Amino acid sequence: MSEIRINEKNKDRLFTFLFGNEEYKENTLSLYNAVNDSNYSNIDDVQIYTIGDAVYIGRKNDVAVLFDSRLSLWEHQSTYNPNMPLRGLIYFGQMFDRYVTTNEISIYGSSLVRLPTPKYCVFYNGDDDLPPVIKLKLSEAFAEPDESGEFEWTATMYNLNHENNSNLLKNCKTLSDYMTFVNTVKANKKQGLDKYAAVDKAVTECIKNDILKEVLLKHRSEVVGMVLTEFNEEVYKKGIYDEGYSKGKDDGKAEGIVEGFSQGQSSLAEAVKKLCSGATVEDLIKEGVDKKTAELAWNCMHK
Repeated sequence: MSEIRINEKNKDRLFTFLFGNEEYKENTLSLYNAVNDSNYSNIDDVQIYTIGDAVYIGRKNDVAVLFDSRLSLWEHQSTYNPNMPLRGLIYFGQMFDRYVTTNEISIYGSSLVRLPTPKYCVFYNGDDDLPPVIKLKLSEAFAEPDESGEFEWTATMYNLNHENNSNLLKNCKTLSDYMTFVNTVKANKKQGLDKYAAVDKAVTECIKNDILKEVLLKHRSEVVGMVLTEFNEEVYKKGIYDEGYSKGKDDGKAEGIVEGFSQGQSSLAEAVKKLCSGATVEDLIKEGVDKKTAELAWNCMHK
């Protein structure tokens, strides 16, 4: 295996690098067209709008794009996170504030301020068997149910592994290549390679098969560094979960287990609390909890 010098200062994610990069705006426009079923061709009109200091677990949000009177936020997730609407609401607030400030728009006058239309997409490529499209709503997190619809923020999550989203990948080759690269890394890890070897081998294989070839040839060391950084993020998040679970197991209290899910598993955490209070899996399902979440909560309780 060839020696590769990794730029440890590069904290971007590969998804961000491919779709939120001034160097590769053609990828940005391609994904925009695929998501919105459009056919725009002028990349000069695309404005990368990502705010670099919006930090979650030590990194900025993935990609924000201002184009065609729309303000789009694209997030990549390898684990299911029901808190994406809240994250998006916070982030869009920052972007709208930036938009109003930079365009010197007054929000205190009698005229209605016109804002770019928001669209929030989450691209999921994890291993869970999830539906092709899931509408994650902020109202699902409200402590008291509110069906008025007056306060809502929605993230549309696309499961890129599902066959029903094949057209999305077909219409954006870079997104398809990205998925192929990620899946190649996963396959290499399953063969027993350590994370560095798995990534480096995936780079070599994808170059050979004309997958992200131009990017990998030009930015090989950066790509390896990005993917290894993402591995480290996953280890960090798993550490939070394990710490919370261990505390709950030792104390025999639901609060400790809930702590382990505090980084994005509120629905699962609520199911665990109900099981700790004497509910059964069947009770949870009757209350509207999906079967997968109910069974996962039960497994956590009896691990």
